[in-house]
Amino acid sequence: MSKGNQQKIQLISALIHDPELIILDEPFSGLDPVNTDLFKSVIHELREKGKYIIMSSHQMPAVEEYCREILILDEGKTLLSGNLKDIKHSYGRTNLFIDCDGDITGFATQAGITKIEITASGFEMKISNDEQAYRVLNDIVGVGMRLDKFEIREPSLHEIFVELVGERQ
Repeated sequence: MSKGNQQKIQLISALIHDPELIILDEPFSGLDPVNTDLFKSVIHELREKGKYIIMSSHQMPAVEEYCREILILDEGKTLLSGNLKDIKHSYGRTNLFIDCDGDITGFATQAGITKIEITASGFEMKISNDEQAYRVLNDIVGVGMRLDKFEIREPSLHEIFVELVGERQ
């Protein structure tokens, strides 16, 4: 039996008696995109029914999607715990993403941004303040470059996890 089918059987077995508390350990491991969406809809339904769900996962986007309260452990030691929104808010808006039709590394450098990563979907940057981001935006608009996306955001849980756990290794 495939890993995905094993996951489905385990979820059915866990839910058949309609428990109030559900513990999920890496619930999306081994699932294809169709079954991942199926599991997500089941978990959303369980949340809507007021069920208590404890999820253990290394897939930080899944944790961000489902969890309000989090606990990050490393070798049995608590590194971070609390309300996910509060935790992310405490880090501040340190990320800038821009998708546009040109190379903006010069604009970013002139704005004092030193960490610039070019990805397939655009430019990921670490900023010290919103003014840096808006300076780059003004430069892009000033030269008439097409801009598809401009986003200033807090770090993702993945980035926070890597920062916390990476420091310890």
